[in-house]
Amino acid sequence: MNARNIFVFTLLLLAIVGLVTSLFLNPFGLVKQLLVTAAVVGIIFFVYRRWFSGRRAGNSNEQRAFLKAAKQSKKRHKKKSTSKSQVTNASKKRSMRKKSNANLTVIEGKKNKKNNRASF
Repeated sequence: MNARNIFVFTLLLLAIVGLVTSLFLNPFGLVKQLLVTAAVVGIIFFVYRRWFSGRRAGNSNEQRAFLKAAKQSKKRHKKKSTSKSQVTNASKKRSMRKKSNANLTVIEGKKNKKNNRASF
């Protein structure tokens, strides 16, 4: 055992001895002390959650969207890895490509005309 383990063991032993003696000598005082300690820890936890975690609350929608996208991505990768079909490499490449649903139109511009800077 190294020095750290001996120190922790001694500290735990003293804490147990102190709790047992306090339980036998003053049980109401022990209960009162435990309730006060729990209340203080609860108040500190509430304050921490309210102020320090509230600063990141604006990103909670972004965080939820990220987690949802991550779950969908995991599902998609699971489906790809679990479905092993006997398809040739050429047909695999074709199936991986998806057609774009975007309807693109070309807008004719004035690329060849010189701009008259004086009209601005």
